[in-house]
Amino acid sequence: MEEKPKYGEPKKFDPDFKGPIQNRGCTDIVCCIFFIVAIVGYVAVGILAWTHGDPRKVIYPTDSMGLYCGFGEKNERKQPLLFYFNMMKCASPMVLLEFQCPTPQVCVEKCPDRTMTLVTAVGKTQDWEYYKSYCRADPGTKSVPQILQEKLCPAYLISSKPCKAFRCFPSLGKKGEVITVGDQETFNDGDKIRDAKDLVAGMKNATIVMEGRQVAMKIFEDYTKSWYWILICLLIAVVVSLIFIVLLRYLAGIMVWVMIVMVIAVFAYGIVHCSIKYVNLKDTPGANITLQQLGFQPDFSVYLHIRQTWLAFIIILAILEVIIIIVLIFLRNRIRIAVELMKEASRAVGYVMSSLFYPIFTFFLLTIVIAYWGVTAVFLSTSSEPVYKVFNETVCPHARETCIPENFTLSNMKRDCPRSECLFAFYGGETPYHKYLIFLQFYNVFLFFWCANFVTALGQMTLAGAFASYYWAPNKPNDMPAFPLCASLGRSLRYHTGSLAFGSLILAIVQIIRVLLEYIDHKLKGAENKFAKFLLCCLKCCFWCLEKFIKFMNRNAYIMVAIYGKNFCRSARDAFFLLMRNVIRVVVLDKVTDFILFLGKLLIVGLVGKFSTLDRRENEIMTVLVGSYLIAHGFFSVYAMCVDTLFLCFCEDLERNDGSATRPYYMTTELRDILMKGTDAAQTPTSRDVAMQLTALDKTMEN
Repeated sequence: MEEKPKYGEPKKFDPDFKGPIQNRGCTDIVCCIFFIVAIVGYVAVGILAWTHGDPRKVIYPTDSMGLYCGFGEKNERKQPLLFYFNMMKCASPMVLLEFQCPTPQVCVEKCPDRTMTLVTAVGKTQDWEYYKSYCRADPGTKSVPQILQEKLCPAYLISSKPCKAFRCFPSLGKKGEVITVGDQETFNDGDKIRDAKDLVAGMKNATIVMEGRQVAMKIFEDYTKSWYWILICLLIAVVVSLIFIVLLRYLAGIMVWVMIVMVIAVFAYGIVHCSIKYVNLKDTPGANITLQQLGFQPDFSVYLHIRQTWLAFIIILAILEVIIIIVLIFLRNRIRIAVELMKEASRAVGYVMSSLFYPIFTFFLLTIVIAYWGVTAVFLSTSSEPVYKVFNETVCPHARETCIPENFTLSNMKRDCPRSECLFAFYGGETPYHKYLIFLQFYNVFLFFWCANFVTALGQMTLAGAFASYYWAPNKPNDMPAFPLCASLGRSLRYHTGSLAFGSLILAIVQIIRVLLEYIDHKLKGAENKFAKFLLCCLKCCFWCLEKFIKFMNRNAYIMVAIYGKNFCRSARDAFFLLMRNVIRVVVLDKVTDFILFLGKLLIVGLVGKFSTLDRRENEIMTVLVGSYLIAHGFFSVYAMCVDTLFLCFCEDLERNDGSATRPYYMTTELRDILMKGTDAAQTPTSRDVAMQLTALDKTMEN
């Protein structure tokens, strides 16, 4: 009995096969229906979030009654700052658990600029009028003990300054090694004299609570001031990418080698530049502390004043430089072949020039997906209601219980704990909507991955269909469709939405699992269980590898779907077997071209990055660098998809045809010479050779 081939039967000659199948049917219909239902549900989640959400909760600070500072009919830009009655209460560990200081907080117009106590202020008319601006309500003629018991006013004021998160923080300084507040080493809290250092713990906890918001607000502030400059840099990245693509079309061989040399030069320049910065900071005070000692800083420019930062840059750039040089030395012959393959890809792109602008369409769709996800996430996270809890300075049986501020003074909680307060704690809710809010957030993230992967998959299948039309045309470009890209896009959406959704769903499931693993890892950072950390690390590594493999298989499966019109699983199997039957060519040629294209992306990022470092903030520079890479990736992805498609078609061509006059190769003569160099098949005619011979024969007969 004849043994069945391990990786399936090679494709057999089919005289009716002329490239991408035109007469095809819908594939993976069940997954298509499921995807449409999921999208409808996603829209419903968005509408629900937009109905209940309020982004003001993220932008503006909130006082003890849950009212926004600096916003509202009675508070429109008049009291934008939040003032804490007793900052030392923020030193409580409960602050880090409930994200609220157990002290009254009021919205004020400006932070106090002097230090005084309630007792001293009451005796002076001018000071008392100033002091009352920091009270929750007008104390009237009440005595000092009554005011403190009802917590109408703070026991003391400390000279403070507003921070970027719209909070009033004490103006701490240093005299030698002693911490001061308002140039004084001590202050009066209305009860006794305290050291200024007692305020540090409370400020630290309050800072932790709002640190993430401060970073986001700083970045947003930078963007609002420099969006035009960022846009100009990104447009430059588009122009540079287009120039590179056009030059690759006509000067592929020269451009690839020039690109490689320039990348090496850019990395060398980066190493020299970082080394100079590292040496210049040698005698700078404070530059020798470590990144671990510095900790997290909202202002990223602080890190550039640390020598260890530049040392890290030097090491990373040096390692990358050495890797690139080693790869070039050992793969120099393969790179020459890859350059020729790039030339063939350039010819294909030249016949489908509209493919160069398709990434703009993909980028537009991805922008919509990202914007919808971001807006929905913000509205979901702010769609909760204010929750009030009992806060008490002494032991209280009702501590941290939920309360209603309107009738708290008449409640049993107040009677059992006379010194307690019903204060705003956080945003939450007890309705079914609020109970399942975490599931809606999860659904939002999952659909984001699914939709983003779907858009990317649509682009891959569309480009694959267009370039496959080029390859399988017997007489290029005369036998190609008039608009190959539009025809391929129409086929993909009309017949293969289900296949695109299927492949995207598999990838989205793996990605959401990786997100959950990262979340668990973040929660277990303080854990001491070494085995749990090791197991989690292994799982993260395995799912990272699995995601890369699925992306690779999906990409090749979409090529097969674009050509033959079969369902996703059948196409993925055929693509996998075809690649395994040509595994040497896959590793040597396909991946080398990916490496060359990656160097091109790095070069564009380096050139645009050099321009962007001209007197700009680090947040802006990082945005430009990331944006430039994404733009370069979008344009170079056309070449990458073209190379992958031509390679799979070439492997199919070798199995279907033998190069004879009756079964000629569809590959061009140049591609045949590249990939079959040194074999007898390199001398066999291609379909274009046969077509040219027949054309010449027809002209001879006419004469």
